[in-house]
Amino acid sequence: MSSDPIADMLVKISNASKVRNERVDIPASKIKEGIAKILQAEGFVKSYKTIEDRKQGILRIYLKYGPRNEAVINGVRRISRPGLRRYIGNSEIPRVSGGLGIAILSTSKGILSDKDAKAQSLGGEVICYVW
Repeated sequence: MSSDPIADMLVKISNASKVRNERVDIPASKIKEGIAKILQAEGFVKSYKTIEDRKQGILRIYLKYGPRNEAVINGVRRISRPGLRRYIGNSEIPRVSGGLGIAILSTSKGILSDKDAKAQSLGGEVICYVW
């Protein structure tokens, strides 16, 4: 069992994307659902849905590929982790891969992308970078 379920989610998505899987199933949680929502809104995944089971539920993420079957997600990097939390202000939000990637933040208004956090002048905990 892992002590960092968000890192497990990111690694599963990245690995499934590299081997061209259609979808990936992950144990569900509210923060993982928030991350999946941002990935869908920013165009990194097709869609996601939560499947109820007798436990915590399953988050099913449908991966997206380009016209020549190339992976849309080229990389992910976990920034803030259980042993070392990373917090930034709204003026310190970085550009990921020259603006081609996104940073996902946990703010007082919920899980937001870097663009939404800047627009609302919010800082917070940097969860990960996706490019």
